[in-house]
Amino acid sequence: MAVMFSGTKGLVATVAAILVDQGKLEVRKKVANYWPEFATAGKENVTVSQLLNHTTGLVYVDPEPEGEWAPLDNTANAAVLAAQEPLWEPGSKVAYHAITYGYLMNEVFVRATGKSAGQLIRELIAEPLGLDIHLGLPEELEGRVAEIFRSDNYAISTFLTDPERRKIVDRMYGSTLMSEKLQANFGEFHRGELAAGGGIGTADAMANLYSQIAAGKVVSDEALADATRTWSEGTDAINDRPLRFGLGYEVADPIGTYGPVEPAFGHSGAGGGLHGTWPTHKLGFSFLINEMLAEDQDTRVKDLLNVLELH
Repeated sequence: MAVMFSGTKGLVATVAAILVDQGKLEVRKKVANYWPEFATAGKENVTVSQLLNHTTGLVYVDPEPEGEWAPLDNTANAAVLAAQEPLWEPGSKVAYHAITYGYLMNEVFVRATGKSAGQLIRELIAEPLGLDIHLGLPEELEGRVAEIFRSDNYAISTFLTDPERRKIVDRMYGSTLMSEKLQANFGEFHRGELAAGGGIGTADAMANLYSQIAAGKVVSDEALADATRTWSEGTDAINDRPLRFGLGYEVADPIGTYGPVEPAFGHSGAGGGLHGTWPTHKLGFSFLINEMLAEDQDTRVKDLLNVLELH
């Protein structure tokens, strides 16, 4: 198993779609319907769909809770975000909410169901489907987690050249990716429930999940069609990268993240991981990495998807 970084966001998107099917979540409702404290500082009309499609304008936590492992405290970070003013009018711009997506959606899940993202991933996905996927790893499984290492020239946000927005990126990711010691290699991180990037699993499990999603065995056709249509797209207002989002899922974009087949959806992860499906082929795939390469140098998953399409 390995940490899948933002591949976790696809699990959160799947939980959201299942909760829609169960009548426990309505993505067109205001966040404040579930989380009243969120209705401040210009966020009164923000909808759950805007949290899922990365248009809210809360790309970092300000001020950050203190402590080395504070990024793992979903509740504390969500409380700060509830009071925080967004960087732009929600819905007017799209920008990847690399870490805050998890705090925001975890809190919505807790308010709507009384259960955290980690609990819901276990109860709605991992256990019923028999999949080796975890958000909050049981301590007895620690020995199965692969160590992750970064290439010597690993970098994030490789589309970005503006130095002022680079400062925002540094705030967005904080210590989660670029600290001297990679937090993802520590048991504290594995046991935590960082809902934007702390999921742990195997490539087999993730490919199996997306195959079952594509086959209609996890989410209803109606909910899945809604979750995988384009809800936001454009050039990332912070990172200058082309984006296209459904409801928490990435969908096929102009730079071919999901290979030569459309439609496609899923979610990528820092360092080169990718987990998703070509739904017309009823085919799920997962490329799970423990060697992190910069996006502008990494062709591994695109090469593999090109070969897959030929076969």
